[in-house]
Amino acid sequence: MNYEFDEILETIKMTEIEHFDIRTVTLGISLRDCADRNLEITKQKIYDKILKYGRNHVKYANEIEARYGIAIANKRVSITPISIPFDYLNAEEFVEIAKILDKAAEDIGIDYIAGYSALVQKGMTNGERELINSIPYALSQTKRVCSSVNTASTKAGINIDAVNMVAKAIKKTAEFTKDNDSIGCAKFVVFANAAEDNPFVAGAFHGITEPEVVLNVGISGPGVVLDAIKSAGHVDLSELAEVIKKTVFKITRAGELIGRGVAKLHGIPFGIVDVSLAPTPAEGDSIGDILIAMGVEDVGAPGTTAALAMLNDSVKKAGLMASTAVGGLSGAFIPVSEDQAMIRAVERGNLSLEKLEAMTAVCSVGLDMVAVPGDTSTENIAGIIADECAIGVINDKTTAVRIIPAYGKSVGDYVDYGGLLGRAPIMEVRKISGAKFVNRGGRIPAPTRSLTN
Repeated sequence: MNYEFDEILETIKMTEIEHFDIRTVTLGISLRDCADRNLEITKQKIYDKILKYGRNHVKYANEIEARYGIAIANKRVSITPISIPFDYLNAEEFVEIAKILDKAAEDIGIDYIAGYSALVQKGMTNGERELINSIPYALSQTKRVCSSVNTASTKAGINIDAVNMVAKAIKKTAEFTKDNDSIGCAKFVVFANAAEDNPFVAGAFHGITEPEVVLNVGISGPGVVLDAIKSAGHVDLSELAEVIKKTVFKITRAGELIGRGVAKLHGIPFGIVDVSLAPTPAEGDSIGDILIAMGVEDVGAPGTTAALAMLNDSVKKAGLMASTAVGGLSGAFIPVSEDQAMIRAVERGNLSLEKLEAMTAVCSVGLDMVAVPGDTSTENIAGIIADECAIGVINDKTTAVRIIPAYGKSVGDYVDYGGLLGRAPIMEVRKISGAKFVNRGGRIPAPTRSLTN
């Protein structure tokens, strides 16, 4: 891919003035050849392989940062969903795997390693059940390990048995990490239609169709898009869509340039650019502020979902034109705790959980970093997950839930993690129950749109 000199200059302007950065360069590593009947040998194989490919990951990313003057916020690793190569393990042994992953991540200098995961949209093996049961223990005994479970897909439907299991795991994780605002739940995502090349944690994993090792990049840049919208002034919506597309095109070009540079230093294949606008707790680095700049009074106002749909569509169109390989999730993230405008909308009473759910039908992913009262029932958490899965399955898109039933907290309280995870107000969950529905168990069949063969 060729880059013109003026493109580089414009990118430097975005970096210096508009706080643009590359959100993550994520090294995907297959662990499918690390299984052994002896657990200690398995752990050593895992550690050695992550060190083999990852020992210079931070160094190479820093070199590319210095070369182009564009910050890379996060350097991370994703691995094969561990329930696949290690399906023979029990829950206690899976926790031992989590601990060696944590050590490997620490030793190569990264903040998170993702892929403590299972794909159970159609059913569960014994090993996958053990993995899900181990999640609260693994997340409470490690700092850097992130976990995910895919419970639904358009092709398979929704595995309500798995949804109920992960809801119980979420509640237990909240209790086990109660001394730090139930932070373990912030490292766990429940998916429908999970992407195999997603570079963003906590939901990243190295899919089974991926190569031995690969480098994926996740861009960001909500601040750049916000400034472009403000500079455009009062134009009509079709013109505004063009402004967004042109801006995201430039961001994507920069993202691919950075990703390919890091991959080249590694001597490994470059995978995809995930064209996602991902907010941070910093002022001006907000999806909510973009929606307000587009014209809604506050996030949650009538028109919010339409504005988000237009933003998401414009981001995807620009990414497709700018990159040779777009993948991952690609769109606009709407996490509550990581976005100051979203937090303020909740505090003002303008953004409810139900409105947020409606917005997830047109954005990238779903209910993200949503804190709810600690006494929210397991069944209602399962119902929230099932609702998001239904949106993903029916619309043939990725949806997800990263929900934090903050132990001992209620509406009016906050969870506060600092850094990228930010601070979130506890959102109200309706007291009416969906228990009788989710307790039926079984699987919600795939929709008619799954019949595409």
